[in-house]
Amino acid sequence: MSVTLHTNHGDLKIELFCEDAPRTSENFLALCASGYYDGTLFHRNIKAFMIQGGDPTGTGKGGKSIYATPNGKFPDELVDHLKHSKRGVVSMANSGPNTNASQFFVTYKAHPHLNGKYTIFGQVIDGMEVLDRMEKVPTGPNDRPLQASNSWLG
Repeated sequence: MSVTLHTNHGDLKIELFCEDAPRTSENFLALCASGYYDGTLFHRNIKAFMIQGGDPTGTGKGGKSIYATPNGKFPDELVDHLKHSKRGVVSMANSGPNTNASQFFVTYKAHPHLNGKYTIFGQVIDGMEVLDRMEKVPTGPNDRPLQASNSWLG
Protein backbone atom coordinates (compact mmCIF):
# COMPACT_ATOMS: atom_id res chain seq x y z
CA MET A 1 0.00 0.00 0.00
CA SER A 2 1.21 3.51 -0.68
CA VAL A 3 0.31 7.07 0.27
CA THR A 4 1.26 10.34 -1.35
CA LEU A 5 2.66 13.10 0.80
CA HIS A 6 1.84 16.40 -0.88
CA THR A 7 4.24 19.20 0.06
CA ASN A 8 4.87 22.71 -1.21
CA HIS A 9 8.02 21.22 -2.80
CA GLY A 10 6.16 18.50 -4.70
CA ASP A 11 4.86 15.00 -3.98
CA LEU A 12 6.54 12.08 -2.24
CA LYS A 13 5.00 8.66 -2.87
CA ILE A 14 5.64 6.38 0.10
CA GLU A 15 5.25 2.61 0.12
CA LEU A 16 4.11 1.46 3.56
CA PHE A 17 5.36 -1.77 5.10
CA CYS A 18 1.99 -2.86 6.48
CA GLU A 19 3.03 -6.48 7.08
CA ASP A 20 6.28 -5.63 8.87
CA ALA A 21 4.94 -2.70 10.91
CA PRO A 22 1.16 -3.23 11.12
CA ARG A 23 0.40 -1.01 14.15
CA THR A 24 2.61 1.78 12.87
CA SER A 25 1.12 1.60 9.38
CA GLU A 26 -2.42 1.52 10.81
CA ASN A 27 -1.64 4.58 12.94
CA PHE A 28 -0.12 6.49 10.00
CA LEU A 29 -2.96 5.60 7.61
CA ALA A 30 -5.64 6.54 10.15
CA LEU A 31 -3.96 9.88 10.88
CA CYS A 32 -3.71 10.51 7.12
CA ALA A 33 -7.37 9.63 6.55
CA SER A 34 -8.51 11.91 9.39
CA GLY A 35 -6.62 14.92 7.98
CA TYR A 36 -4.38 15.02 11.06
CA TYR A 37 -1.26 15.82 9.02
CA ASP A 38 -2.91 18.32 6.67
CA GLY A 39 -1.05 21.61 6.75
CA THR A 40 1.50 20.45 9.32
CA LEU A 41 5.08 21.65 9.00
CA PHE A 42 8.30 19.75 8.75
CA HIS A 43 9.81 21.32 11.86
CA ARG A 44 13.31 19.80 11.69
CA ASN A 45 15.61 19.51 8.68
CA ILE A 46 19.20 18.29 8.98
CA LYS A 47 21.14 18.13 5.72
CA ALA A 48 22.68 14.70 4.98
CA PHE A 49 20.53 13.25 7.79
CA MET A 50 16.74 13.61 7.71
CA ILE A 51 13.63 15.78 7.65
CA GLN A 52 11.07 15.39 10.45
CA GLY A 53 7.38 16.25 10.62
CA GLY A 54 4.04 14.99 11.84
CA ASP A 55 3.65 17.30 14.84
CA PRO A 56 0.47 19.39 14.60
CA THR A 57 1.97 21.99 16.97
CA GLY A 58 4.99 22.45 14.69
CA THR A 59 7.30 22.48 17.72
CA GLY A 60 8.59 18.91 17.72
CA LYS A 61 6.98 18.35 21.12
CA GLY A 62 3.44 17.45 20.09
CA GLY A 63 1.54 14.61 18.53
CA LYS A 64 -0.62 11.66 19.51
CA SER A 65 -1.29 8.26 18.05
CA ILE A 66 -4.69 6.71 17.37
CA TYR A 67 -4.18 4.27 20.23
CA ALA A 68 -5.97 4.83 23.53
CA THR A 69 -2.95 4.69 25.80
CA PRO A 70 -2.41 7.00 28.80
CA ASN A 71 0.31 8.97 27.01
CA GLY A 72 -0.96 8.57 23.43
CA LYS A 73 2.13 6.54 22.49
CA PHE A 74 2.56 3.00 21.15
CA PRO A 75 5.33 0.36 21.11
CA ASP A 76 8.15 0.04 18.60
CA GLU A 77 7.94 -2.48 15.77
CA LEU A 78 11.61 -3.19 15.12
CA VAL A 79 12.19 -5.64 12.29
CA ASP A 80 15.68 -7.04 11.67
CA HIS A 81 15.52 -6.97 7.86
CA LEU A 82 14.38 -3.33 7.68
CA LYS A 83 17.39 -1.02 7.88
CA HIS A 84 18.16 2.67 7.58
CA SER A 85 20.35 1.71 4.64
CA LYS A 86 19.44 4.27 1.99
CA ARG A 87 17.83 7.57 1.09
CA GLY A 88 14.07 7.83 1.55
CA VAL A 89 13.54 5.46 4.50
CA VAL A 90 10.46 6.55 6.49
CA SER A 91 10.54 5.93 10.25
CA MET A 92 8.71 6.98 13.37
CA ALA A 93 10.39 9.70 15.42
CA ASN A 94 10.45 8.99 19.14
CA SER A 95 11.85 10.17 22.46
CA GLY A 96 13.02 6.71 23.51
CA PRO A 97 11.86 3.11 23.30
CA ASN A 98 8.12 2.59 22.77
CA THR A 99 7.24 6.30 22.50
CA ASN A 100 5.81 6.44 18.96
CA ALA A 101 2.94 8.85 18.29
CA SER A 102 2.50 10.88 15.07
CA GLN A 103 5.94 12.29 14.27
CA PHE A 104 7.97 10.67 11.52
CA PHE A 105 11.13 11.32 9.56
CA VAL A 106 12.52 10.61 6.10
CA THR A 107 16.25 9.93 5.71
CA TYR A 108 18.45 11.78 3.24
CA LYS A 109 20.99 8.93 3.15
CA ALA A 110 21.91 5.68 4.94
CA HIS A 111 22.18 5.92 8.73
CA PRO A 112 22.88 2.48 10.20
CA HIS A 113 23.26 3.94 13.71
CA LEU A 114 19.44 4.36 13.71
CA ASN A 115 18.80 0.64 13.23
CA GLY A 116 17.06 -0.99 16.19
CA LYS A 117 16.03 2.38 17.64
CA TYR A 118 13.32 3.67 15.29
CA THR A 119 10.42 1.83 13.66
CA ILE A 120 10.80 1.76 9.89
CA PHE A 121 7.39 1.69 8.24
CA GLY A 122 7.93 2.94 4.70
CA GLN A 123 10.13 3.93 1.80
CA VAL A 124 9.89 6.81 -0.67
CA ILE A 125 9.30 5.14 -4.05
CA ASP A 126 8.70 8.25 -6.15
CA GLY A 127 9.71 11.88 -5.70
CA MET A 128 13.39 11.70 -4.77
CA GLU A 129 13.85 15.04 -6.56
CA VAL A 130 11.33 16.50 -4.07
CA LEU A 131 13.41 15.11 -1.22
CA ASP A 132 16.43 16.81 -2.86
CA ARG A 133 14.59 20.15 -2.81
CA MET A 134 13.52 19.67 0.81
CA GLU A 135 17.09 18.93 1.87
CA LYS A 136 18.27 22.24 0.37
CA VAL A 137 15.85 24.39 2.40
CA PRO A 138 17.91 26.74 4.62
CA THR A 139 17.61 26.20 8.36
CA GLY A 140 18.03 28.30 11.47
CA PRO A 141 18.35 27.49 15.17
CA ASN A 142 17.40 23.93 16.17
CA ASP A 143 17.52 22.86 12.50
CA ARG A 144 14.19 24.58 11.93
CA PRO A 145 13.50 25.29 8.23
CA LEU A 146 13.53 29.02 7.47
CA GLN A 147 11.19 28.36 4.54
CA ALA A 148 8.03 26.50 5.51
CA SER A 149 7.82 22.93 4.24
CA ASN A 150 4.14 22.11 4.56
CA SER A 151 2.66 18.66 4.19
CA TRP A 152 -0.70 17.27 3.20
CA LEU A 153 -1.32 13.57 2.95
CA GLY A 154 -3.64 11.87 0.53
